[in-house]
Amino acid sequence: MGLNDTPKSDRIHIGIFGKRNAGKSSIINAITSQNLAVVSKVKGTTTDPVQKAMELLPLGPVMIIDTPGIDDEGELGKMRVEKSYQVLNKTDIALLVVDGNVGLTQCDKDLIEEIKKRKLPYLIILNKSDEVCNRYDIENSIWVSAETKENIWELKERISKLIPNENMTLKIIGDLLDPEDIVVLVVPIDSAAPKGRLILPQQQTIRDVLEAGAISVVTRDTELPQTLKALGKKPKIVVTDSQAFGRVKNDVPEDILLTSFSILFARYKGDLAEQIKAVKAIDNLKDGDYVLISEGCSHHRQCDDIGTVKIPRWLKEHSGKKINYEFSSGTEFPRDLSKYKAVIHCGGCTLNEKEMKHRIAVAKEQNVPITNYGIFIAYTQGILKRSLQAFPEIAKILD
Repeated sequence: MGLNDTPKSDRIHIGIFGKRNAGKSSIINAITSQNLAVVSKVKGTTTDPVQKAMELLPLGPVMIIDTPGIDDEGELGKMRVEKSYQVLNKTDIALLVVDGNVGLTQCDKDLIEEIKKRKLPYLIILNKSDEVCNRYDIENSIWVSAETKENIWELKERISKLIPNENMTLKIIGDLLDPEDIVVLVVPIDSAAPKGRLILPQQQTIRDVLEAGAISVVTRDTELPQTLKALGKKPKIVVTDSQAFGRVKNDVPEDILLTSFSILFARYKGDLAEQIKAVKAIDNLKDGDYVLISEGCSHHRQCDDIGTVKIPRWLKEHSGKKINYEFSSGTEFPRDLSKYKAVIHCGGCTLNEKEMKHRIAVAKEQNVPITNYGIFIAYTQGILKRSLQAFPEIAKILD
């Protein structure tokens, strides 16, 4: 992925829902003017959620998610329906496709209730208008035909008006900067990163610095002292990979702001204040307690993997307790967190804001503290307060 590409986590996520053979895949092909989805008269052609990143005018970069039918049957069908409902966790805009010949059924109404409960913007698409003589009115709906393309342009216009405004104003670091400020980004060469590339949070932060008109300086932790000496101007802030906190804190003078990519991402798409409060829970752990370590992506584990090796090691050193660890990755995040005394989550760079906030909300509803990697590392190394200098109001939580 290049710096000019919009990461999937920053795209508007549009979930397409509906019964089998309602025409979900045909609608996707119609609004994108491409044969992106397999269309068949056989019920249940879409068996798993399928994501498609694309540019959709007049919306811009979006992620379209085609889902299995919400009326699927049998044990396997129930699992597919559950997968469809899970897509709501990451959905910014929900589109419910209904066969206009049939109208709303109970499973459609159940989904609408869940959408309303989550306060998601949504639109009901009454498909197959070319087959219906007597059209009827349903609140928040539009009649279209994927076959004849009737009202497809109008449908795209309606969708564009549903985009939440906050998605356009989120900043990783840009709101902290003035033009020509210098930002030093400390990027250790990570063996888990794809060869020849920076990992996603680093790419996104560099892009945000550039868009703010500031100056981005990228260095490894091993060259940080020389980099700071070589600059003719004091940097506004140093942003480090969390795993290098221990070394970097000794090289950055106290009068320069210091934080981590993980802390920036907790603010960008999570709830930084809540995660700061939650990290103190690790001081109350007892022998035999369960802790969930969760990551938003699935990747090949290295021998000294941060999630499965380093964080358990650091937590043992900090707490002195014998903790039981469980792990989740990718889209699998437990709905029932009651057995856990704490959740330590990655920065969530591959998750969109909607899904990251959903995970935090699930934990909060069940009174399970949830923090993230960078906050945890800074806390256990005694430098969390310093790493929050850029956010003085949130830093007061630690007083």
